[in-house]
Amino acid sequence: MYRSIFTNSFGILFSRILGFLRDLLTASVLGANIYSDIFFIAFKLPNLFRRIFAEGAFTQTFIPAFIRSRHKAVFSIHIFFVFLLIIALMTLAVNIFPQIATRLIALGFDAATIETAAPYVVINFYYLPLIFAITFLSTFLQYKHHFATTAFATGLLNIALIIALLLSRGKSDESIVTYLSYGVVFGGLLQLLVHLMAIYKTGLMPLLAGGVKYYKERSARIKKEAKQFSRQFFPAIWGNSTAQFSAFLDTWLASFLNAGVISYLYYANRVFQLPLALFAIATSTALFPRIARYLKHNDEEKALSFMKKAFWFLTFLLTASAIGGFVLSEEITWLLFERGAFSTDDTRQTALILQMYMIGLLPFGINKLLLLWIYAQNRQLQAAKIATLSLSANIVFSLLLISPMGGMGLALASTISGFIAFYATVNAFGRERFLAIISSKNSLIWIIGTIIFTAILIFLKGFLHVYL
Repeated sequence: MYRSIFTNSFGILFSRILGFLRDLLTASVLGANIYSDIFFIAFKLPNLFRRIFAEGAFTQTFIPAFIRSRHKAVFSIHIFFVFLLIIALMTLAVNIFPQIATRLIALGFDAATIETAAPYVVINFYYLPLIFAITFLSTFLQYKHHFATTAFATGLLNIALIIALLLSRGKSDESIVTYLSYGVVFGGLLQLLVHLMAIYKTGLMPLLAGGVKYYKERSARIKKEAKQFSRQFFPAIWGNSTAQFSAFLDTWLASFLNAGVISYLYYANRVFQLPLALFAIATSTALFPRIARYLKHNDEEKALSFMKKAFWFLTFLLTASAIGGFVLSEEITWLLFERGAFSTDDTRQTALILQMYMIGLLPFGINKLLLLWIYAQNRQLQAAKIATLSLSANIVFSLLLISPMGGMGLALASTISGFIAFYATVNAFGRERFLAIISSKNSLIWIIGTIIFTAILIFLKGFLHVYL
């Protein structure tokens, strides 16, 4: 288990380091202004679907269905064709009605800004069909316990964007956003290429080729399986997407605030997402195929044993990350972003929002782990109900807090919804199972360690301010 987790984590770390270099360059070249807001808005919708597909609904529904299927090759190709057609139609709609699509993402933008942003939304949306194909291929690699390609491949997107920023340096803001938008598409093509190479090297190409070859004559045999997948998938979209829709809601509401707030939320969320991806998502991705297999064979004891190890692994790492991110929020933001067009005031505003996000890091991370159990048991509808509760809470608290707290209020509302989702997920997972996991000497070690680590960081922060 740990080997898969560390392989996945190292790949994600590599990608995120490149991502921070990309953000550093973006902050330096564009700063936090209307054009940086336009690019983040343009990339928001395809990135939202990327996270839904790559980190949630598709993978966690497809793998259990693939394991159960009697006609794996034909079933896989059928699912691929259906979803690719849907995504192609969505991409066509965005091309025909770009202004409408842009306004749906940023309702607070005025007409002139919508007109400026619309062409970039169209370019960035071409990333969506590419990332679906990448996610589809990555599920087969995960089934074979091959995680390295997918983990490292995201770095190719960041490399493409870094190259775009370097090539556009010194040009107008409009040109920089154009270069970045085409960089997104080029990065997607690179990711698809390396996944195809990995599929070939792992010997999975005959499976896909066989699915295409025998699709017509055997497609009738998988109709029942396909219908069952569809019934599970659409609740799974909702159940897996609370955090993504919350971030989307933050951006949408922030478009009504001062210029730059969208960028503050983006930069703060990027820092927040690093430990979440590095530890929680990496662990969940590595663990899910095993949990699905154990529960399929009614081996709950072994599945629970893996869950317990993963729980404490995540709890210690996420707690340390949350405390560090909260206490040192300004120092982290300064180190990563304050240069060029990114000012001291931008650092202060971003750091305050980062603190609000960091409060919710532990419940968000543990929630991802516990949801594995629910999805492995094909209880997608229950997960969807939890997500509905969480998203409803996020909407209510966002509307309550945006006026008095601005961007900080939006981040805090997202955190509150994370706690609500965690509470509901524990109930769905089973309180007795959860108590069995946390009832150990690790609980006392965690409490003592949290107090000591917090005290050390506060002392370190005070020392830095006095002597540096």
